[in-house]
Amino acid sequence: MRVDFEPDDNVVFPKEYTPEESPDDFDPGLPNQLLDFVLRSEASKVVDTDIFSVMSKRRSTRKFQQKPVETKKIDKIIAAADTAPTAGNFQGFEIFYIKSPEKKKLLVPACNKQPYVDAPVVLVFCKNPSRVKFDFPEDILKKFAIQDATLAAGYSQLAAQALGLSSIWIGMFDEQKVMEIIGTDLVPSSILCIGYPLQTKFPKPRRNLQELVHVSW
Repeated sequence: MRVDFEPDDNVVFPKEYTPEESPDDFDPGLPNQLLDFVLRSEASKVVDTDIFSVMSKRRSTRKFQQKPVETKKIDKIIAAADTAPTAGNFQGFEIFYIKSPEKKKLLVPACNKQPYVDAPVVLVFCKNPSRVKFDFPEDILKKFAIQDATLAAGYSQLAAQALGLSSIWIGMFDEQKVMEIIGTDLVPSSILCIGYPLQTKFPKPRRNLQELVHVSW
């Protein structure tokens, strides 16, 4: 069950977002009704529902087709973020869905001049430690918030892959400039750029599992 949260007047939150479709008997007070509806709804084309196959095929894409991403797919990607585990289920993060072409262009120089930030779908994941209602020091709450935001972005990235899309995770950016562009006091943790890839990429070599895993007895 989601925890009620009293917003801080000093914090700017994302503008209202409404999925393309909602249940006929939609009740805002009913926990997870809209989330479950979006997750169960049919997308125009679901390419893969095997989570391990999705993981193995995910690639970072820097060149996207100009083809727009269907709204139903975007709804599912955002809903996937909402299913990610968070500290105490407080969901210490916010998502800014950037629709403005002008803001996307402004994000390019704010993100170390990475041109692919001007992608068909751009989601900015921001930390919101004020949502995390634990009696812990501030630095611990901030740590929880960045973990929450990071997991949410990862879930969205896998959902995009499952829907036949591709993505690039942006971690290098000027936090203050991004905050000014999207109009928030919340600090961004990552930016996810999503779209249809221009080409299918082959997997890059990874460390052998025997080199990666350290067993502690």
